[in-house]
Amino acid sequence: MLSPADLLLIVATTAVCTGAVSLLAWLALRWNRRGSIASQFAIVIVSVVLSIACSTLAVLVEMFFSPHDLTVLVWVLGVSALLSVTAAVLITGRTARRSVDALLASAQRVGDGAVVVAGTPGWQEFNALSAELAETSRRLAAARAELEKLDAARRQFYAGISHDLRTPLTGIRALAEALEDGVVEDAGASARQIRSRAEAMTRMVEDLFELSKLQEGTLQLRPELVELLDLVSDSVTDVQPLAERKGIRISQRGVEGRVLWADPRELSRVLGNLLSNGIRHAPEHSEILISADTVDGDRLVLTVLDQGPGVSVEDLGRIFDVGWRADTARSADEPSALSSGAGLGLAIVRGIVEAHGGNVRAGHVPDGFQLEVTLPLGPPGAAGAAPGRPAV
Repeated sequence: MLSPADLLLIVATTAVCTGAVSLLAWLALRWNRRGSIASQFAIVIVSVVLSIACSTLAVLVEMFFSPHDLTVLVWVLGVSALLSVTAAVLITGRTARRSVDALLASAQRVGDGAVVVAGTPGWQEFNALSAELAETSRRLAAARAELEKLDAARRQFYAGISHDLRTPLTGIRALAEALEDGVVEDAGASARQIRSRAEAMTRMVEDLFELSKLQEGTLQLRPELVELLDLVSDSVTDVQPLAERKGIRISQRGVEGRVLWADPRELSRVLGNLLSNGIRHAPEHSEILISADTVDGDRLVLTVLDQGPGVSVEDLGRIFDVGWRADTARSADEPSALSSGAGLGLAIVRGIVEAHGGNVRAGHVPDGFQLEVTLPLGPPGAAGAAPGRPAV
């Protein structure tokens, strides 16, 4: 039976041998810190086997084994350690190499723009890394597709804006040349046409400036208590000439007596763009209905309903995108309308409404196509606002 002193000696000897080998292994790992994974594994495995062998031999020497028995044990430990280290290095190194090669190949494919599939290259950690790499490749592919879509929309937008600005400029130049040549019978009518086309260009430039402020987040709202009826009446008056040209009647329902906290100038722009969009797409001799209602006592829902076919269901998600329009075809008369037709009106509507803390959506209804704007009745943080009149 081992005495406490012998047991203490064995523990101390084992600790010293293991510590010395571990220190050498740590130094080897630091020296080889830029080496391959296989070489790192080899150092760790060799250090483990070597610490066991050294500790065993040191303890046996202290136990006064015979030279013959000690020689036999040394050979047994040496051959066993050599074969074990070789097998472990070959197995782990091969597995690690195969796993790393698979991950490198996946990373190269991701760099080339491909979408990789999560595999099982080896150890659990490598499998998790492979799955994360596959998910990253999927997100990168989606981001590239979105960027390509945005780039195509940007090119189309700039082409549309160039066309819409060039059309009134061409008309103005033609009228100016006719006036210079003295071939115009009614100079006053020509002057009015020039002014109309210049106003159309001004509206497009103002829309571009407004859109830039919305996209940069520099739009400064000046909210106040606003009578909805006044805003609706003014907006209807502005678009009335365009509506009369198509024989469209504009009516309203539930607008009277409603007050909300908003920027009157920006909200007028919202109403004007909604009405202009409805008039442009509504059939002739039809009706456009402006209605208002409250939801949950603190939000106003303003709806503009026209009797047109609207847009396809697939395009509902794009109707508020910058530069998008249901029909890319343009006519020479379009720049003279109250809206530029450059695909900015509804994008500006969404930006202004979201700046007020609201939202806008479009949809088909049995009576036609409607655009619905939801706005808070009171200022941010206000609670308990009564329907139609916000808490101030």
